[in-house]
Amino acid sequence: MMLALAACESDGGSPEPAPSSSEAQDNPVELTLGVNGTKDELTAYSAVAHTFDSLYDPAEVEVKNWKSSADMMSAIENGEDVPDVFLASRDDLATLQEKELIQPVDALLDARGVDFGDGYSRDALQAFSADDRLQCMPYGISPMVIYYNTRLVDFDQMVKRGLLPPTERESWTFEMFAAAAQFASRPGGGANGVYIEPGVRTLSPFIYSGGGQVFDDEDAPTSLAFSDGDSVDALERTLEVLRRPQLTLSEKQATRRSPLQWFEQGKLGMMAGYRRLVPKLRQVQGLDFDVISMPILDGLATTGDITGLCLSKDAASTPAAADLMVDVLGTPAVERVVHQGYLVPANSEVALSEEFLQPGRLPEHSEVFNNSVRAIQIPPLLSVWPELEQAVRPELDQLVQVPVLDNLEERLADIDQQSRPVLEEDTATPTDE
Repeated sequence: MMLALAACESDGGSPEPAPSSSEAQDNPVELTLGVNGTKDELTAYSAVAHTFDSLYDPAEVEVKNWKSSADMMSAIENGEDVPDVFLASRDDLATLQEKELIQPVDALLDARGVDFGDGYSRDALQAFSADDRLQCMPYGISPMVIYYNTRLVDFDQMVKRGLLPPTERESWTFEMFAAAAQFASRPGGGANGVYIEPGVRTLSPFIYSGGGQVFDDEDAPTSLAFSDGDSVDALERTLEVLRRPQLTLSEKQATRRSPLQWFEQGKLGMMAGYRRLVPKLRQVQGLDFDVISMPILDGLATTGDITGLCLSKDAASTPAAADLMVDVLGTPAVERVVHQGYLVPANSEVALSEEFLQPGRLPEHSEVFNNSVRAIQIPPLLSVWPELEQAVRPELDQLVQVPVLDNLEERLADIDQQSRPVLEEDTATPTDE
């Protein structure tokens, strides 16, 4: 947690002085704030930029929005359009470092009074740390959770029928998850209990929870570790539910509609997802839903969709851009964005506020997002996540689709083998001395 203080003493870490007010008023520097999101999110970011402009003479800010983070990263990687300050997924951090597109932010933010202690979780700060520096400032940290249809998965009824013990929501075991999937299945009514899309990310919470490891090395992986002993045990237990035809979507159903579409139609009891689903689900008339943590096999574990605010290495003005970062990271600005419902803020003050929890609106238990943050397992820095998922997806599909799952260990070893060419070529994976 002394990262920021250590960084202030490192070479090149001292922030530049801001221009005088008279100079700023005559020649304000033009800054760009790069974001990606919905129309509602863009409106919030634009309001934040407008407020900054009205109070800060040395700069004028233009908000640039991309439809997706992939489109935004494509433009940044190609050098076509690199904003001075921009949001980036943690998945893109390795590429941003490799191409030297960003500069560390710890010294700059520390000099401007940003609270690295109680204001942000240690895990969030570590997620964007590399080479003993804070490369980007955590902005959003959304854990993967289970969304469930409260009409299909009725916990009160399950308790009354003796199918579920009265317990705290934090004690959501895999056995309870299986019982809920069984309860939600309506063969005659066309409803299925659960569907977890087969992928490295979506299966990772189950592997970690069962004591296994997803990669052979958490710093510089060369292979997946699905065939390791504890990982095999965790996946074997998980697949007993995820591949049971009476409980989950068939291959034909999964091809016809996405799990989200089945869920929106009230035909799927449970699915895994991040906070960004909330506004879309709120708009579905007649859909009652809530969230609960990923089920526990042996211990709490999940994965996360983590975003950070990064500073371009070639910013028009590093001091002014750092001032913009501080404003965007501030509680009033984050609350404006959080109000739209898409973001789980890394800012702890906002995460615990009613602005995020939004009492009286679905989901009823929004605190599940906050409670699950501490269970996020931070994966290695990779620049090949899409390629990795694509390489192993056919084999993962087979795990849940084949009628008879013979020789699981051999199949998992094949998945590990398929991952090696992709991971061994990932030269962007940074290693600390």
